[in-house]
Amino acid sequence: MQDHEQISQFLHTVPLFRGLENKQMGRLARRFTERAYAAGETVVTQGAMGIGLFIIETGRADVIRVQPDGDKQVVNKLGPTDFFGELSLLDESPRTASVIAVDDMKCLILTQLDFMSALHEDSDIPIVMLKEMAKRFRRVMDNM
Repeated sequence: MQDHEQISQFLHTVPLFRGLENKQMGRLARRFTERAYAAGETVVTQGAMGIGLFIIETGRADVIRVQPDGDKQVVNKLGPTDFFGELSLLDESPRTASVIAVDDMKCLILTQLDFMSALHEDSDIPIVMLKEMAKRFRRVMDNM
């Protein structure tokens, strides 16, 4: 999915971007890159610095968190249109969990630098995204 129009259409299916206008979606679509991961490959590592947001186009992944006692726990299972790493768009803190590809997987990636560049063009983009992030956070907290 290299065409910006195809990426823009795909982004419309991603919950994080609900509410963005077509023009805003197009601005973001131009900034995404695509990367493939093999089944079993580590996409991000808990404790490593984050580079940005990942959106799964195809395939599945497990989100794994290593507990202080060394126990590994699958805390989420992800598939197409699911996303992770959204916090690294806003800060430069280490990843809170690892993400491992279960199947061969393709992801769209938006780096923090590209995200910040898009914000300078349209300051309404982060407002829509932050509202979706808040909803996601509330759902997580409600399930604890």
